[in-house]
Amino acid sequence: MVNSTKVVYATDKTKVKKERKNIPITVLLIIGCLTVFFPLYMTVIIAFKQPSEMTNDIAGALMPPSTWSLSNFAQAMEVTDFWHSLLNSALITVSTVVLSILVHSLAGYAVGRNMDRSKFYKFAYLYMVSGMFVPFAILMMPEVKQTAMMGIDNPVGVVILYIVFQMPQSLLLYTGYLRNIPLELEEAAYVDGASTWRTYWSIIFPNMKPMHATVAVLIAMAAWNDVMTPLVLMGGSDLNTLPLAQLNFQTAFSTNYNLAFASYLLSMIPILIFYLICQKQIIGGVTNGAVKG
Repeated sequence: MVNSTKVVYATDKTKVKKERKNIPITVLLIIGCLTVFFPLYMTVIIAFKQPSEMTNDIAGALMPPSTWSLSNFAQAMEVTDFWHSLLNSALITVSTVVLSILVHSLAGYAVGRNMDRSKFYKFAYLYMVSGMFVPFAILMMPEVKQTAMMGIDNPVGVVILYIVFQMPQSLLLYTGYLRNIPLELEEAAYVDGASTWRTYWSIIFPNMKPMHATVAVLIAMAAWNDVMTPLVLMGGSDLNTLPLAQLNFQTAFSTNYNLAFASYLLSMIPILIFYLICQKQIIGGVTNGAVKG
């Protein structure tokens, strides 16, 4: 009895020690949450405030607006030509996401299933993934010249460049996720007479839905928030995306923080809704991709 009591006591003591070890992590999580919450809070209250309510002291800046009005949002939508810019951003983002999933998943399947038995595919994998480390500034001027020569310095060219630029990241994710799909599924399909093409679209592609969602959100956020590619390809034209319209707005109204922050919130809403819709699939894709098969 004495020995068992000591064991129970020691076990409880160990549990207490383990719980205490989590306190620093909890503190760090709280600090991280506050770091994210504070800028978002400031953005929201400034977007709803009137210019007369803006003050330089900290207490006044943290105070909510006296009246919650949507006048800043209405004015921001008018000044930035919001609906036209939103349509351009939506078309470019949706086209990029759909085409990227089709192209990148197919490339990931081809490379992922052959890189362990072929030096060519291994080299192709390393070569394409290394593109993640090439700075955009190095590619900016060549891409401007090439797109102008090919006549695609327009939304079509922007979509093509997004597909190319996002290929390394997507290839890395898809090849890692493929390791969780058993080869026996493909072998059974081959035995039944299915071709490689039919096997991919009927078995592999549907089984990669969680990773499709993860890739879709990453690419959508990159395309939706990007300003440099539309600027260098479509700058000076009427084909503004939301970030490009905000850049032009900020240049013209750099001191009107209320309208600027209202326009930022307007541009955040669509991509935030998209993320919330795909949230469950993203968690599944990240979790399954982390499992070593």
